Amino acid sequence: MGVSGQGRSLKVVLLRTYLALLGASQKLWEAEKGARNQNNPVDPYMTLVGYFNSLRELGGSRRIVEDEVRSLLEAYSDRKRETEAIGWFADRKIADDPLELTSRVNTSQVAEAKGRLDKTFHGSDRKHAVDVVLATNMISVGLDITRLGLMVVLGQPKTTAEYIQATSRVGRDDERPGLVITLMNIHRPRDRSHYERFQAWHNTFYRAVEATSVTPFSPRAIDRGLAGITVALARLGCDRLTAPKQAIQINQERQNLEFVAEAISERAANHDKELSKDEAETLRLHIRAAVTDLLDDWEHLATEEQGKLQYQKEVGDAPPLLYDPLDPELLKQNLRAKKFKAQRSLRDVEQSVDLWIQRPDGQDFGDES
Repeated sequence: MGVSGQGRSLKVVLLRTYLALLGASQKLWEAEKGARNQNNPVDPYMTLVGYFNSLRELGGSRRIVEDEVRSLLEAYSDRKRETEAIGWFADRKIADDPLELTSRVNTSQVAEAKGRLDKTFHGSDRKHAVDVVLATNMISVGLDITRLGLMVVLGQPKTTAEYIQATSRVGRDDERPGLVITLMNIHRPRDRSHYERFQAWHNTFYRAVEATSVTPFSPRAIDRGLAGITVALARLGCDRLTAPKQAIQINQERQNLEFVAEAISERAANHDKELSKDEAETLRLHIRAAVTDLLDDWEHLATEEQGKLQYQKEVGDAPPLLYDPLDPELLKQNLRAKKFKAQRSLRDVEQSVDLWIQRPDGQDFGDES
């Protein structure tokens, strides 16, 4: 559903939208027996996800949530039409500070925030449940939480792909459809265009998804992804290696895993029809050697661990084969083990880095000495 507004009035529309959704969801929550109902169907709509295209817009809206939304919502049940004896809204007390998922939040806080968003509004989870979360495009492909069902998007995202990815963060439960409300700025030509052809565009927006540039089997892609795909293909293609703690079985199955190197190297050789025959063969041999090297190192690690090796740290005390790239334990491992770094998800946020800018004379900018 799209709503159009302008200038200062857009902030008023945002305020009223948040108040209406939070107050109405509380009303429905109570009508469905509230926290006493462990399967309360309103739970997905008790957490409001606010999506913003920039930190500047998010910052201004955060103040609205912290001050006006929070204070007005405590007596919002009084708001009703003149002819109504009972309104559509209930009083609600929300947390003083909304949760935030942006680049301003460090990695550990992002992980904690994702954990809280999975908490429902009943039982022991209720004290950790989230009323409002404000986010930027950081969540476009990184928030896979089934229970979320309500989102307000402020302004049309810059690309169609981002719009689809962002709004698909809610309504992931087949039995509880998501509700997405988009607030448009009439003074922005792109917003106005989308508002004027809102329904037609939504019926066909997949045809407008922008093409993305990718470079398969580039050195950086190989460094990041080859270990994960090698282990995954071996594990899925060999029954004895499938169970979580059976990475140790590489000692008995190594001779049966040549199909892994063959499959990945052939895929590399055939991925680009513009490669010459010699270039394709060179790439195939390079990838085959790299995969074979990984399988050999896996076998060495299994021998060193003397009967205990699991794929990731999830069951028992057996050491893991795979490590997250930012896992502090990875730094303590030998060179063979360090090769087996793999993202559990390519959607996680990496650590920030410091940047120092120096003049040609070697002094830092701002250094007046």
